[in-house]
Amino acid sequence: MIVAIHQPHYLPWLRYVQKIALADVFVLLDDVQFTKNGWQNRTRIKNAQGWMYLTVPVRDAFGKAINEVLINNQERWRPKHWQALRTNYSRTPYFDRYGTLLRPVYERPWESVCELSIHLLTLLLPALGVRTRLVRSSELGVAGTGTARVVDICRRLGATAYLTGDYAATNHLDMAAFAPHGIAVRPQGWRSPVYRQQFPAASFIPDLSIVDLLFNEGDRSLDVLGAGARESAPA
Repeated sequence: MIVAIHQPHYLPWLRYVQKIALADVFVLLDDVQFTKNGWQNRTRIKNAQGWMYLTVPVRDAFGKAINEVLINNQERWRPKHWQALRTNYSRTPYFDRYGTLLRPVYERPWESVCELSIHLLTLLLPALGVRTRLVRSSELGVAGTGTARVVDICRRLGATAYLTGDYAATNHLDMAAFAPHGIAVRPQGWRSPVYRQQFPAASFIPDLSIVDLLFNEGDRSLDVLGAGARESAPA
């Protein structure tokens, strides 16, 4: 069984979603410290100038776990995000289909950035045809930090393989720690394939939010993600 682990991200990028698709169980690491200016509360979409951020404003986030961080609803971020999606994707072939799915998200109040991100995953993954089981790290009862915790989470879930990003060494992952427990470490081995995007006058931009792919490619989106896979072997 393949396990992958990552912090919850807001409307995550393609590489993140492909990692979920390759795993049998994907652990949402929701009880680690929130990263300022990271991807836990923002994403990138394409616009006529190239790309832009969509950022969910947060308050009092310093030193808190992701699942403790509250959204700053004094800012009108929900109508702004929805308007940005409409403005930049309303002419895509599949905006009506997936816009209908997403619009209610921006019509209801949210307090937790973590809950918002996980809710969006529960909508978008089935739309892609991804059936990977999602588990929150906060519900597993596995303590610790760093590689030791990753190994213990994998053991807790009965993993035979741990799917890691291609830059595990730079993320201080001790890959040798998995072998004594019979867990292979497999790099994701993926690069963003080229697919149809809006604003063709601007060059192709890889690794945008998954909504960029869905709005443009619809039912083909999962196949497009798979086209970026490269053969990976146990480390």
